[in-house]
Amino acid sequence: MNTIDLRSDTVTHPTPAMREAMANALVGDDVYGDDPTVNELQAYAADLLGKEAALYMPTATMSNTAAALTHCRRGDEIILSKKAHMFVFEQSGAAQLGGVSMYPLDIRFDGTMSLSEIEGAIRGDDPHFPRTALICLENTVHGAGATPITAEYTQQVGEIARRRGLKLHLDGARLFNAAAALKVQPRELAAPADSVQICLSKGLCAPLGSLLVGSREFIARALRTRKVLGGGMRQAGIVAAAGLIALRDMRERLAEDHRTAAQLAEGLATIEGITVEPVHLRTNFVLFSIPPSVNVREFVEAMKARNVILRGGPRFRAVTHYWITPERVQYTIDAMREVLAQQMGQTAGVHQ
Repeated sequence: MNTIDLRSDTVTHPTPAMREAMANALVGDDVYGDDPTVNELQAYAADLLGKEAALYMPTATMSNTAAALTHCRRGDEIILSKKAHMFVFEQSGAAQLGGVSMYPLDIRFDGTMSLSEIEGAIRGDDPHFPRTALICLENTVHGAGATPITAEYTQQVGEIARRRGLKLHLDGARLFNAAAALKVQPRELAAPADSVQICLSKGLCAPLGSLLVGSREFIARALRTRKVLGGGMRQAGIVAAAGLIALRDMRERLAEDHRTAAQLAEGLATIEGITVEPVHLRTNFVLFSIPPSVNVREFVEAMKARNVILRGGPRFRAVTHYWITPERVQYTIDAMREVLAQQMGQTAGVHQ
């Protein structure tokens, strides 16, 4: 059996259709703006999200950092969640590179920040304080088990931003998972935001790439930011061709990943010793824990010997994606049941 890699949906590799499209892509020099495939991808992404323009970048981290640096001046401040990917996993790039501070807030079980706390975090016009310039949301919420955020909540945050003269950025690394889970069009989730980042290399299976989407004026300024971050690529149409398939075709099947995640969660919950964490609304993440008496390293190695790769421990995150079929989910459940039974039996024998 091929390896069942549940560490993340970033482990996906291109589909056969993507490989064919990449091999035959029309290309040019994107720094000069004349790569036809990149231009087609940017136009498609902008239209898909109901915005005026888009800019292709190598990574989601670069897109998020570029958005923050484009919206903010040195000395400004961003309001975002304590569990936001931009805050926890991107080295606070806007702070490092642009002198932009971050004001992190708690999130609730459903992945949202309190509207009143957002309002209360906005700084007044006082020379003692940094200037609040930007509010950042994430959809789905990585730090809340990939919970999707509704268009209604995003609209409420957008109204606060507009009323207070701020901008709203949406880190939509898994925005299409949110759209699939909520059964809405992606542009409904993106509508309140001044800028949106969408990632192509997670559940959409493209080998790399992200798009920053917004107004023409914003994207023109973001192009300058991309340049200083080193994101100007040349014949990028080779990888942009896979991005087009990701947006046109792969987003339409994400509900399948949500079903396999539900299958995995339900199956793991039947295994003695495993605790599956509840989520507000499931997408493609499953969070579960094994008993503290089980040796994590031995458990992970035993699963790897059965061709199942896991990340974490004793609390694990398993992520379903295009290459995780229902048959592979069932194999994983059976393998985990077997491994835990063996290891818990050994532990019980030691205690006796």
